[in-house]
Amino acid sequence: MKVTLDIDSEYEETKVTIHCSEMDDSIKEILDFLKGKKTQFIVGRDGEMQHILKPDEIHYFHTGNEGVVAVSSEGSFILREKLYELEEILPATKFIRLSKSVIANLHELSRFEASFNGTLCVHFKSGAKEYVSRTYVNAIKEALKVNRRKK
Repeated sequence: MKVTLDIDSEYEETKVTIHCSEMDDSIKEILDFLKGKKTQFIVGRDGEMQHILKPDEIHYFHTGNEGVVAVSSEGSFILREKLYELEEILPATKFIRLSKSVIANLHELSRFEASFNGTLCVHFKSGAKEYVSRTYVNAIKEALKVNRRKK
């Protein structure tokens, strides 16, 4: 990877341009790092209390009766953000969509089981489990690099 840095006081704002032949993990990490500067914490509500949550400490997000819920080892917290908004601001190398209603922290997964209908059951380190819908099975396998054998 070739990196060029051009520092000039004439520039009014910082501009980042990436030239590549294809999107790979290193490019995704760079983009996540740049996006991650915005997302150092998320505010969640538990009753009347507002809690500051670090994205890395959240096991998964899911939709509930009251909106989007962040689940961590500290408990469940209601967020103002929608799932699609979280998907845009969270690093793609750490968080992945499991279904229309769930986004999971890849670092909090412990195991998964295939089922007969083509879905996966994902088990978290906390003991919780969620299901990956068929639409997202290939994406999660790719993220976890399940298909490692060369064809």
